[in-house]
Amino acid sequence: MTETIQGDLYDFPQYYDLLFGSDWQAEFLFMRKCFERYSKREVQRIFEPACGTGRLLIKLAQRGYEVAGNDLNERAVNFCNDRLEKKGFPRTATVGDMADFTVKRKFDAAFNMINTFRHLPTEATAEAHLHCTAAALSKGGLYLLGIHLQPTKGERMESEAWVARRGNLQVNSYMWCKDLDLKKRNEHLGLTIDVYTPTRHLQIQDTMDYRTYTATQMSKLLSRVPEFEIVALHDFRYDIRHSIEITPETEDVVYVLRKR
Repeated sequence: MTETIQGDLYDFPQYYDLLFGSDWQAEFLFMRKCFERYSKREVQRIFEPACGTGRLLIKLAQRGYEVAGNDLNERAVNFCNDRLEKKGFPRTATVGDMADFTVKRKFDAAFNMINTFRHLPTEATAEAHLHCTAAALSKGGLYLLGIHLQPTKGERMESEAWVARRGNLQVNSYMWCKDLDLKKRNEHLGLTIDVYTPTRHLQIQDTMDYRTYTATQMSKLLSRVPEFEIVALHDFRYDIRHSIEITPETEDVVYVLRKR
């Protein structure tokens, strides 16, 4: 029998972390190669705005980096800090807004890899986030920003699905576009999370809203943040050997931004 609840995925950090944390290695290796190739300073301190469960922060900490992050969801932050502490690292994730934060000591790099940037609902909050992140970085440091753009030609991705397993726990996720309003620049998404254990089937039903960006809209936004320069463009293959040029069909992009 299926138990169905209306909930927020981010309130279930153990399931979120299994879904998005199990496939961490490609992103992790790509990030380290970006630090080596594009940063003008040695990367030792790394910050993740909207860090969630810290699925990559813990891996970076275990490789000797000093890490920190913030997130609005207190449960996710507690999950992140508990894991850091369990592995012998300080509890450096804080509850905070990715569009309104300051840091006491600047970082060498920052990252936001899987579209969380699009949760920011307005142009003003998106720009504020970029200014905050730039202010948190030392000169020559990097910000790796991954985002799905709205293509202006060809078909767009309408849905995504993931499956992850750990022991007797399996989590299936399906996300699809329920409504797209390009005038208001909003994509309304449906999300179902099916959690299977040997004795239980739980389905979490959620919705979320993403702000849409065409390549031109993203370019205009970045032009208003002169603290950053675009030094490279990659995609979600996370292949440092393969840079891209954005075309009307392009959807997934990792912007490699460097603090001037």
